[in-house]
Amino acid sequence: MLYQAVLDTPVGRLLIEGTHIAVTAVRFVTPDTPAGKSCPVVNLARKQLQEYFKGRRKKFDVPLSLEGRSEFQRGVLEHVAAIEYGQTSTYADIARRVKRVTGPRAVGQANARNPISIIIPCHRVLGTNGKLTGYGGGIQAKEWLLKHEKAILA
Repeated sequence: MLYQAVLDTPVGRLLIEGTHIAVTAVRFVTPDTPAGKSCPVVNLARKQLQEYFKGRRKKFDVPLSLEGRSEFQRGVLEHVAAIEYGQTSTYADIARRVKRVTGPRAVGQANARNPISIIIPCHRVLGTNGKLTGYGGGIQAKEWLLKHEKAILA
């Protein structure tokens, strides 16, 4: 069974989904999106996201599930998850780390398919030139999140 909670944030409404075992999604939704029934894991993720937006949390420790993702996508998202609060990386840098030197575009596509936004901080990944590039919540949300974390912007 899939459980849900919503959270209104400075960058928009988030829908948090998961099971009794792990969070499976955090995604941007429209302001009128309702939530279904929740569970302790989803409630914990909601609480930790609230703390993050209030500036009281830099790391998340809720269990996550990337089930259904390819090995490559999981590898990319694991590297993205390791980017520290207030830091950034580039698609090319992550491509080198997952041993796909010619694959910044593939890394970008895997990052774009991140099902667990903010907790897996895909907003911390920049273009090779250091510029802000696509983000599921929009470039303005990405910029807000990086400024919130006081990350260095190009």
